[in-house]
Amino acid sequence: MSINLETARTIVAGARDAGRQSGLKPLTVVVLDAGGHVTAVEREDGASNKRYEIAFGKAHGALSLGMGSRALMERAEQQPHFIAAVTHAVGGSLVAVPGGVLVRDSAGALLGAVGITGDTSDNDEAAAISGIEKAGLVAQA
Repeated sequence: MSINLETARTIVAGARDAGRQSGLKPLTVVVLDAGGHVTAVEREDGASNKRYEIAFGKAHGALSLGMGSRALMERAEQQPHFIAAVTHAVGGSLVAVPGGVLVRDSAGALLGAVGITGDTSDNDEAAAISGIEKAGLVAQA
């Protein structure tokens, strides 16, 4: 099972709504399915020009290593050479700061990942979690 387009759109809408309610800066939201394919992406007006690559890197890195990007950041602090090597191995698409969140169903099956950028990393992560929960799914930061 994986994230379909309708679910991805619900996640994006929920994340953007959370961002607006919290007064966050313009967000870019990327939703990947379990195979790492882009299912949905939205860049809010005013977001800077490379936000897609950052949001994709957060989600792709989380999916690639099976852990949220907050956990990747902690790993990078302890094993910087490992994270550098993995970043190279995955073609550079790994951003090890909060904002990349795995998406699971209620039974724990991995469905995909969400990456968000635009505000602080902690706020990006909170918006991703809100969007995932809005879709009735489980977030793994």
